[in-house]
Amino acid sequence: MNDSFATAMGRALDLTRAGSTLEATRLIQDTLSGAHAGSGQPAPRPKARTRQSFGQVIDALASARRAGAPKDRVSSLKPSVPVGARYEARTHASPHGTRDYRLFVPSARAEAPQGLVVMLHGCTQTADDFAVGTRMNLVAEENNLIVIYPDQARQANQMGCWNWFRPEDQARGAGEPALLAGLALQVSEEFGVARGAIFAAGLSAGGAMAAILGATYPEVFSAIGVHSGLAAGAARDLPSALAAMRGQGAAAPGRRGDPVRAIVFHGSADTTVAPANADAVIAGALGMGPHSEIEDRSTTGATVTLFRDAGGAVVAEKWSLGGIAHAWSGGAAEGSHTDPNGPEASVEMVRFFLTAGTEVRS
Repeated sequence: MNDSFATAMGRALDLTRAGSTLEATRLIQDTLSGAHAGSGQPAPRPKARTRQSFGQVIDALASARRAGAPKDRVSSLKPSVPVGARYEARTHASPHGTRDYRLFVPSARAEAPQGLVVMLHGCTQTADDFAVGTRMNLVAEENNLIVIYPDQARQANQMGCWNWFRPEDQARGAGEPALLAGLALQVSEEFGVARGAIFAAGLSAGGAMAAILGATYPEVFSAIGVHSGLAAGAARDLPSALAAMRGQGAAAPGRRGDPVRAIVFHGSADTTVAPANADAVIAGALGMGPHSEIEDRSTTGATVTLFRDAGGAVVAEKWSLGGIAHAWSGGAAEGSHTDPNGPEASVEMVRFFLTAGTEVRS
């Protein structure tokens, strides 16, 4: 396959925005069929049903981009920084790659930070945009947390997606998981954050990468937050990625070992990543570990399902968000891909991270 997923989808989106939907559809079809640019070998003619399907996928992706904040506004967004706190631009270099990132440091106080959260943005977003939309800086200031907002390099993915669907970025000791785990450890050591108090959270592709971090580095990340994302190992290439996003074959592969504590949010009106993926994320996090009890509780704008281990401690929560689309629940309207009307995902994630085994607020 000559074009990568990132390149193909980036070109397809640009073509769609220019009104060339048919050409964009053919580009995706050529990518899937393995046609090589300039080879002189025509791609096999796709069936009509396939052409329609990928045209719809491209339209959906383009619509999702249009639904967010305008691109020029997103690039100029800067989050609020509480008095005494810091929000810095930094770069992390490692054998697994280099990424820019934003670092939030809460205002000085006598005690060491309670923890550190790695916040992974979705496709087409930036670290600054994600910080604005999630309002995590304000939650972190209240709870004395360090926050890292890594920026995906456009050289790594033209749409700014974390590469959750590539085998080389799904395994321990390589690719983006190793890069992000190394970044989290480096910053945690700099600020004296205790082991067992490092967490990862993300939206969409960022949520999928957070799930991968929990599966590949459970000794680093003691809990994960996945919003509108997909399970670790849900896809291995472009066709399976698109199928998983539609909810087809979204079941997480079996995983042995202790459960990964996880809080999962997904909107019932999400047409970009099907809500069925929330169940797959939960199943992947629980793995083969025992879990004895499930109970539903209604809270404002959501139905919350609690998953308990054999000892009765809550090891996972699933928040089914009524009427929410592909957007961060309770986020700021200034950011892209947010829904200010839903429960505050940032607040509930931090509550879950810092209070192992406690009950969800009613």
